[in-house]
Amino acid sequence: MEPDLRNLVISLPALMMAVVFHEYAHGWMAYRMGDATAKEEGRLTINPLPHIDPFGTIILPGLLMLMGIPILFGWAKPVPINPLRFRNLRLGTFLVSIAGISMNFLLAIIFSILYNILDKKLYDVLPLSITEPLLIFSAKVVLVNLVLAVFNALPIPPLDGSRVLMSLFSVRYWDLFYRFEVYGFWIIMVLLMFGIIQRIIVPPIFFLYNLLLGL
Repeated sequence: MEPDLRNLVISLPALMMAVVFHEYAHGWMAYRMGDATAKEEGRLTINPLPHIDPFGTIILPGLLMLMGIPILFGWAKPVPINPLRFRNLRLGTFLVSIAGISMNFLLAIIFSILYNILDKKLYDVLPLSITEPLLIFSAKVVLVNLVLAVFNALPIPPLDGSRVLMSLFSVRYWDLFYRFEVYGFWIIMVLLMFGIIQRIIVPPIFFLYNLLLGL
């Protein structure tokens, strides 16, 4: 199998897992805070099909990998959430916003543990045909989840970090965040185009990656 194709076969499932669990975490936390919108619309599930965004989950990541861009990026369809149904608006907004980031960090930690067990305990016990693909996949899952977690933590609307920041302010200031959100996507695109976001997120991503995998 060609290297680019092999990378695609490994990376897409890793990314799909990361974005699906990210969105599920948002929906689950919203449900816990009193908002059943995601459940009512069939999105409170880890079945990837309802979450897949054809462009953000499949086409864009595939293009990035084929172009040789080292930082894999993508998204799923956002889980529908109605903050007005939260039992506590500010607390619910904070917990729901941070849930996706926390889930990605959790997945990174779980698969780093699997990586280290395979690398240090089972590498000479299991056949190489088993350990090598599992090591590569585990490392890819760690990297993808760290990218999503750190990227989404940026306080730029509509990223989760902006909602976390918003929840710390009085509700009367929230309209400023919502109005700014209209321009957030284009701001992110410009910052990515000029490499500004990459310079911000790449150092902590690779620090955490090397730390978790013991490299």
